[in-house]
Formats: sequence, C-alpha cells, structure tokens
Amino acid sequence: MLENEIDIPIYLITGFLEGGKTSFINFTVQQEYFQIEEPTLLIACEEGEEEYDLELLKKHNTVLEVVEEPEDFTFELLKSYQKKYRPDRIILEYNPLWSVKKLEEMKMPKGWGIVQHIVTVDGSCFQIYMNNMKSIFMEMVMNADMVMFNRCTPELPLANFRRSIKVVNPAAEILFEDQTGELTDIFEDSVPYDLNADEIVVEDVDYGIFYVDIGDHPDRYEGKTVKFKGIVLKSKDVGAEFFVPGRMAMTCCADDTTFIGYVCKSPKAKKLVMGQWVTVTAKVGWEYMDVYHEEGPVLYAQEIKPCNPPESEMVYFN
Repeated sequence: MLENEIDIPIYLITGFLEGGKTSFINFTVQQEYFQIEEPTLLIACEEGEEEYDLELLKKHNTVLEVVEEPEDFTFELLKSYQKKYRPDRIILEYNPLWSVKKLEEMKMPKGWGIVQHIVTVDGSCFQIYMNNMKSIFMEMVMNADMVMFNRCTPELPLANFRRSIKVVNPAAEILFEDQTGELTDIFEDSVPYDLNADEIVVEDVDYGIFYVDIGDHPDRYEGKTVKFKGIVLKSKDVGAEFFVPGRMAMTCCADDTTFIGYVCKSPKAKKLVMGQWVTVTAKVGWEYMDVYHEEGPVLYAQEIKPCNPPESEMVYFN
C-alpha cells in the first residue's frame, strides 16, 4: 500500500518478551506530541510482565485489545476492530515469534498501513538473542525505522550491537538508553584504525566496521584516502567506469549472506574481472548514485591492485 493511500496509520512496535515494548507504549501515549482527539486502538499480541495502565489509556482515548494466539490474528479480526472502534490510528505491539515478514505481507483493512516500525531491545540480553534467535531478530529489524536498546551499560559492546543492525538495515536509527531509561552518551563509537592518517588502512577483520562507519559518519571520511581489500562486483553495463569492491557479510545464518560495499569509480573498472580480489586505494566522496537511490559514499580509485583473498573472506558483525 502506498503511503498516500494510508488513512489509518499503524505504529508497529516489536521486540522479544520483556524487551520494553509495553513500557515504551505506556510512555508514548502520555506524550503531548502523540495526542489526538480521535480514538486510538492498541492491539497487544502478547502479555508481558508489565501491564498496561487501563485508566491511563482511557484518559488518552486509547482502547486495548489483546490477541493471544497467532492463528487469531487475522484480517477478519482486524476488520471487526475497525467496525467496532472506528480508530483514527493503530498501535500494534506485535510478537516477532509470529513472523514480522508474515505481518508485512498480510492483508489489512482498507486504509490501514504501517507508517513507523520501532524495535525495542533489552541490551543486556542482546547477545543471547543473537546466539539463539538470530534469524528472527534480523527479520524483525530488517525494515525497522528505529531500534531502541534499553538497559544498556558502558561495559556492553554497544558498537558491535549497532553494527549488527546496520549491516541488514543501514537506514535504521539506533538509540541507546541506560538502566534508568534515559537517553545517554554511554555509547561512544570508535574505530580500530587511524582516521587522521594520510592513508586510512582498513585491515581485513575491520572491513565491516569501515562499511558501517563510513555510511554513518561521512564527515569523518570525505576527502580522505582509504585502503582496503575487497572482491569485485561489476555493473551489468560492460562499459561502466565504476565497480563495487566489497565483501560478503553474514546477516543471520550461514545460508543468509549479503554483499556490502560502496561504488568505486575508475576508468580501469571495465578491465576488472567479476569476483577477483583487489586492494583498492581511493579518495572518498559523497554524492547521489542511482544504485543507492540517494546520496552516499563514492570512492575515486587512485590504485587498484590484484591480491590474494583474506584469511577469512566472510564479514561477521558480532
């Protein structure tokens, strides 16, 4: 459904059990910027340890419906809610174990459409999620607009958490909260190479960090020279004077990988062989590219040299 066809916006809130969804929604419905005169329908697809304050919801013209089983979450049920409440907007607290992908593909009542998707994550449990439910988690954040890590402490590897999200969803906004629920500066990103060097040398094991950081912080790199190793991905246009040197990255499992890299312009691109490994030395620019559908990093090659593959060809983010 196109955004301009959406009359009843759905604010989708997902996250694993006890991940902070209810707390986030209870907080949000009270905020001045979220107030409307028309009714809001809150659909909860699981009941966690924290409960909704029904008096608070009533005060803000919000009605709660709980759906306990995935087989009950149907088009017919949502249509009945539409007829019963005539809501002006929907807050959907969705259980990711029911499959976010299935939800995204599901038929909705006329005029309903997801306009914002927020994922809440208990930072203290993130590594457990990634070890045991990685594919479900990655499906959940794939199209999210915002991922909020709560209950964070400075001891947690927050930079790795952020990169794990960015590799599958570069556009997602990543926020971190401490144990009191306040947004803080406990997260301070750093990189394992010298950004002030005349030539920023990116070691093989640090390519994933480089890929995420250059997209997030173009000001750190624009106009500077970088050197790294990548595999050649060529355009279908055999005469194109650009290619993409990059790496394969594991996103959720051994069978689910994606190629990550940025456009590199060079007259020598047409002579390169698809799949060969090269060491690229290039100056970093920032401009619009059709392949990005927006502005992004563009590399201007100064030197391209064939090389051997790295010891580990796959990029990992956790």
